[in-house]
Amino acid sequence: MKIIRFSKFFLASAIFSAVLIVAGIVGYIALGFNLGIDFQAGLIEEVQFARPAFSVTYSGRGVAGISLDREGIAVTVSGSGVGGRYVFSYAEYGAVAGIARALGGAVEGLDVSLAGNGNEPTAGIVYNAQGNPQLGSEPYVVHVLPPDGPAISIQDVRDALSGFERTVSVQQLGVPSDRHYMIRLESSGAEGEGGVPADSITAALESRFGRGEVVVIRSDFVGSRFSKDLTDQAGILLFFTLVLILAYSSVRFKPQYAIGAVLAIVHDGLVIVGFVVWTRMEFNTTTIAAILTILGYSINDTIVIFDRIRETRRIYPEDSFLDILDRSLTETLGRTIITTLTTLLAVVSLYIFTRGSMQDFALTLIVGMVSGVYSTIFIASGFVNFWEVRKNRREKKRLAGTPSAARA
Repeated sequence: MKIIRFSKFFLASAIFSAVLIVAGIVGYIALGFNLGIDFQAGLIEEVQFARPAFSVTYSGRGVAGISLDREGIAVTVSGSGVGGRYVFSYAEYGAVAGIARALGGAVEGLDVSLAGNGNEPTAGIVYNAQGNPQLGSEPYVVHVLPPDGPAISIQDVRDALSGFERTVSVQQLGVPSDRHYMIRLESSGAEGEGGVPADSITAALESRFGRGEVVVIRSDFVGSRFSKDLTDQAGILLFFTLVLILAYSSVRFKPQYAIGAVLAIVHDGLVIVGFVVWTRMEFNTTTIAAILTILGYSINDTIVIFDRIRETRRIYPEDSFLDILDRSLTETLGRTIITTLTTLLAVVSLYIFTRGSMQDFALTLIVGMVSGVYSTIFIASGFVNFWEVRKNRREKKRLAGTPSAARA
């Protein structure tokens, strides 16, 4: 078997990696992270752009409430002498007009008025996660996602909110045709202070996309303390991941192998951070998940190669350590290529067929996997070789300084 001399590129790889890491650090200092909505304090709203389908009022006895979820619509009536729960499943009605007629005919005092022709499929009805509103003389509007409606891009939403002085972050949920977004408006003060009313965001969106076309699915305020805690926890999580990997590698191998493994995964983490900074990709909890996934993938590859180095050293005890490294890396190269390409097939498919944060997650994985293979071969193995060279030099100096060596 022909041995590939990977060791010839150890020094060049170290220089190349140093340049990449320095570039990432410079980018972080100059630009910082493009923080996603998970790491910013302020008002957070989940909105969807949809047309009014029909409106509901109630003039009967007692109190009536309405709730919408993914399965259907439920109306609950309670009071003296009246009561009941009426459930209307989307699967039973093909179009909005059908479920609207069923609502009006089943509950006494419930008046339903169509806002359009009612031909939209019931599966497109938008549900609200903010509780069960009480029905009365004020119309409660049910919205439906138009099947033929134009897609709304994330840039359109950002442009509509560009009038706010504070930082606005927008995250796309699903594909553009879903018209579903998470919006966060940065807070300038402590929790509850310096905020902007939720109605201001809705008004800004409606002025761009049409009155009554915005459905607020969820609205919350995230305080600066919670946001800081989340950031701190992400850093602590990464730190303890490195500590545990160092401990595991130290128990299974010699200390130089453990340090080499940790250096390799720190290298991968910094490369991913540099990539995220320079591409201005949103840094959010999905990015943290991608980094942790890559750390696990990289350490697994490194452990396999270190196992092969240990085994090869037993088989060829007379060979130099550099030859053992090259032989081990060559023998595991086929396994590394097959494993990486197989995993990349799934990750590339994820990147092609998804959008939004999931596509960013897949892209981060692709970059991290390439970096993981590179760091295992050139960074981890290169450091172990560097350690062995220094150890041998110290050993020669020690032997040269002994009295027996001096008499010889």
